[in-house]
Order: sequence, then structure tokens, then C-alpha cells
Amino acid sequence: MIRRNNSVHGVVFDFDGIVVDSEHIWENAWGAYSERHGRSFSPEDAMTLQGLSTKEWSAKLAELVGGGDDAETVAKFCVARYVVDVVGGDGPLLEGALELIETVSARVPIALASSSPRQGLDAALNHHGVAKYFTATVSSEEVPRGKPSPDVYLEAARRIGLDPAYGIGIEDSSNGIRAAKAAGLEVVALPNRIYPPKPDALALAEFQAADHGQVLDYVIQRIGAREDHS
Repeated sequence: MIRRNNSVHGVVFDFDGIVVDSEHIWENAWGAYSERHGRSFSPEDAMTLQGLSTKEWSAKLAELVGGGDDAETVAKFCVARYVVDVVGGDGPLLEGALELIETVSARVPIALASSSPRQGLDAALNHHGVAKYFTATVSSEEVPRGKPSPDVYLEAARRIGLDPAYGIGIEDSSNGIRAAKAAGLEVVALPNRIYPPKPDALALAEFQAADHGQVLDYVIQRIGAREDHS
């Protein structure tokens, strides 16, 4: 796609699937809850829940399973499972993610706009020692609606003083790409290899990267446009 003329003043990252290899941990947690109640859990179920806020996915999972638990009970079980697995080392930083956030954060403010609940997000950030790079982190628990609504991206941009028209959102999923685009950000897609974005969502991205190195090259070039005109 054609790049925008305006330069980049800040970058907002998704978390699961962009910074940390943890999409499978959520799938395992949801699956464990589902199977605990005698229901199998499919990849289609996982895609239905991905990107939703904790309140949204826990209510949806309670409905899918039909075990009689309320959304709060479902969330408590799944988030606890996620935290144990992340801290236990099952959710490593993705290759190239540390260099990406270190390099970009040295040039412009960066934020996280995550569908993960605050408890899980903080556990993973602290476990990997990367919280220091982000000027702000936002969980979709802290906004009215989860992805694909733009709320979490808009709040992340607000917290770092970023006009979305001058920012980039980095995403791996269909709902995430739609959310970042709806927020008015320039979207860089790094497609999730297990759950690739749908073609109509991927078409919304200004740039599609094959790996974190390509994301870094593109973002630094776009920030360079700002530096060239400063």
C-alpha cells in the first residue's frame, strides 16, 4: 500500500503474538476450562475469542461451554492458568521482539494495547523485564469494548499523547488489525502464523511484514520521515 505522507510520532504494539509468543497459552487456558466441563475446544472457538476483552471472552466462553459458571469464574480460572504458564516459561519473547521495542522506544514513545487482562499482562511484562520500554500499557479490561473496536488503541494513544494520525499500530490478528485501523493508526501487520488474519482484515494494513526485522525497518523508516522534517 501507499505510505502516508505524515511522519510517525509514536507506536502502539499489540502484545500476544507481537511481543510474546503466548497466543497458544490463551488457547490452552480456554481449552482447559472447556474440557474441564466435558466440551472439546476447537481452533474455530479460539479465533472467536481472540482479541476480545476479558469480560467479553469469558462471557462468550461461559456461553459456549454451558457449564453454569458466570463470566467472572471463567475469567479467574483462565487468567490464573495463563499467569502460571507465562511465568513458568511457556510464553517466550518472540524472536526480534526485544530489538524492535528497544530500538523504537529509543526514538519515539511506545505503548501497548492488549486484549490480555491486567493481571496477565503485568505478569508477562515483569517476567520478561520489558515494562520499562513502554510509556503506557493498556488492557482491554480498562476500556468499554475489546478489539475489533478501537477503544484500547485510542486509550493507548491518549496515554502517550499521540494523535493516531501520526502513529503506527503493530498487529498480528484480524480483530487487532481492524481495531488499530478503526482508531486511525497506520497499521503494520505481522500475521500470526497459526491464526493468520483474514484477507479482508489484512487488506487494511499499510504494510505487511514477514518478521520482526521487516517491521523494524519499516517503522524506523517512517520515524525517519519525522526526523527529516524536524
